[in-house]
Amino acid sequence: MKKQEENAAKWALVTGGSRGIGKAICTALAADGYHIIINFVSNVEEAEKTLEAVRAAGSDGELLRFDVSDAQACEKALASWRSAHEGETISVLVNNAGIRKDTLLLWMNPEEWHKVVSITLDGFYNVTKPLVKDMVLNRWGRIINIASLTGLKGQAGQTNYAAAKGGLIAATKALAQEVARKKVTVNAIAPGFVRTDMTDGLPEDELKKLIPMARFGEPEEIAALVSFLASEKSSYITGEVININGGLYS
Repeated sequence: MKKQEENAAKWALVTGGSRGIGKAICTALAADGYHIIINFVSNVEEAEKTLEAVRAAGSDGELLRFDVSDAQACEKALASWRSAHEGETISVLVNNAGIRKDTLLLWMNPEEWHKVVSITLDGFYNVTKPLVKDMVLNRWGRIINIASLTGLKGQAGQTNYAAAKGGLIAATKALAQEVARKKVTVNAIAPGFVRTDMTDGLPEDELKKLIPMARFGEPEEIAALVSFLASEKSSYITGEVININGGLYS
C-alpha cells in the first residue's frame, strides 16, 4: 500500500493462530486495527475462541483452515480468500505455525524429522511466496517469522526443531534483501521459553534457574514485539533476528 489506505481494511494472516503465541499475536494485531485471518488445522473450538478475542480487541476477522505444509491446501485456501475479498490484500504475514517432536537424533524416525521441518520451512515457502508478490506490487508489507532460541544455539533432543528454525532464520535474512527496496520488511523473532502448551511438561522450575530473569516469557510479550514489527515504527528494521528470552543466551 504505498502506505496503508485509510478507508481500506488492513489484513493480517497469522499461521497457527488459534492458540498460545499465535492467539496472543492475533489479539495484539486486532488491537492495532488489523482484520485478522486466523489459520488453524484441527482445533475449531480454540480457533473460534481466538476470533472472539479478536472481536473483543475491537476488530474483526475470520478463520482459514489449512495445513501450511500442504502446498495444494495453501494455494486453494488463499485463492478462496482472494475470491471472497476482491480488491483487498494481506499486508502483514506472521509465520507462526510450528510443532515440536523432541528426541535424540539417534532415535529420531523420519516422520519426526520431516513433519517438524516441513511445517516450519515448507510452510514458510507455501504461504509467503503467494503473499509477498502483492506486498511488492503494493510497495508495503511486513513478514514476521517466529523462530526460536533453539534455531540460534541448538538444543539437545531438538535437532529437527533447530534445523527448522535455523533454516527459517536464514530464509528471513535472504528474503529481506530481495524485497527491501519495495518497502517490505522481513524479520524473525527468536523466543526463549514461553509459557504455552508447547512448553507444557518441561521442568519449568529447573529451567528458570538458567534464565537471568528467572521466569518463562508470556505469549503477550512476544505479541507486543510482533505488533511493533508490523507497524510503521519498524520501517528501517529488516533482516533482523530479535531475541526475546529473558537474557538466556548460548
